[in-house]
Amino acid sequence: MDLKEQVEQALETIRPYLKADGGDVAIEEITADNVVKLKLLGNCGSCKMSFMTMKAGIEQAIMKAVPQITAVEAINLTESV
Repeated sequence: MDLKEQVEQALETIRPYLKADGGDVAIEEITADNVVKLKLLGNCGSCKMSFMTMKAGIEQAIMKAVPQITAVEAINLTESV
């Protein structure tokens, strides 16, 4: 199984929670240095809590399931505190 498939499997574990709130996430790319770049979709792209969801939920799930990943970034996340 390649890296993208492993990351996709990790995302499947949290997708039901994202979809329950009207959101989702898509893999844009995995860079050569194993950084996952994600796009937050639906409500996840505009929710004030999406930064927390990204860090506490999505990033944790991916890095726990796929230890080779060095970082997880959302390409369309605006950090509004």
